[in-house]
Amino acid sequence: MSVDGVSTLGNAEKSKISLRSTAEFSIDEERRLVTVKFGRMVTVEDIADYAKRLLAHPKFQPSFSEITDLREAEELDLRAYDFLRLADQVDPFSPDAKRAFVVRTSVQQHAARMHKILRSKRDIEIFESFEAAEEWIHSRS
Repeated sequence: MSVDGVSTLGNAEKSKISLRSTAEFSIDEERRLVTVKFGRMVTVEDIADYAKRLLAHPKFQPSFSEITDLREAEELDLRAYDFLRLADQVDPFSPDAKRAFVVRTSVQQHAARMHKILRSKRDIEIFESFEAAEEWIHSRS
């Protein structure tokens, strides 16, 4: 079923929204988990747009966990100032939310590590597989 770009799937009430073909997220209320997958090009505007849409989503709660999949990102057009602004002004998640980044390359690893450093008091880890990230997210919820 699809209503205004939101599709509902099964008992978990998963909603999926596509953002300018660069990021797609789903919300699983049952598991209290947001997953976002970024495309080949990632800009500060893409991330800010994702955060804005996520905050506006009726099923989103800032205490949910998040898995950010960066494995398809070939270009991360982000500067130091962008990382600071995203961490301080745009991040929609609460300080208690568990956050996992899934990466494939050293550039993706660097971007995830920058976010982790800027959010040092938060529960953020970096993984090379989606399965490992999921296991960690659900390990001590």
